[in-house]
Amino acid sequence: MLEGDEARVPRVLRELDGAALAHIAAHGTFRADSPLFSSLRMADGPLIVHDFERLDRSPYRIILPCCDTARFASVGADELLGLVTALLPLGTAGVVACTAPVNDAAAVPLMLALHKGLDAGLSLAEALRDARASLPGDAVHQATGWAFTAFGAA
Repeated sequence: MLEGDEARVPRVLRELDGAALAHIAAHGTFRADSPLFSSLRMADGPLIVHDFERLDRSPYRIILPCCDTARFASVGADELLGLVTALLPLGTAGVVACTAPVNDAAAVPLMLALHKGLDAGLSLAEALRDARASLPGDAVHQATGWAFTAFGAA
């Protein structure tokens, strides 16, 4: 686990390289004008989509409880670009990401339940489904749960 000043871009990339499961809790920024410059805020600045291309092996699974990490921009006639669409071709088999800004406190029980499902052997999609079902029934927790999507086959 990297926290505070330890979560610098070079160190984060080293830890992500070849990881079976990565979880990055950071602030995300989507750039509709240039989706491959969308970023996650680390201690020393942005970790951009292009940085993931420097990895020898992309993480097998990655969880991104960061605002807007599942947003895409249309490029050309038939292409969508964003963080998720960049990770999957690099070899990441599964991603859980967020389509909108979310309440940080409401994301905590969702992420804890998601990891509980993964520990039980569920896929990302199954674990996300069960995590959503376990959330309190108030509007903030429910909206937070539905802001996340699972992509890929892991």
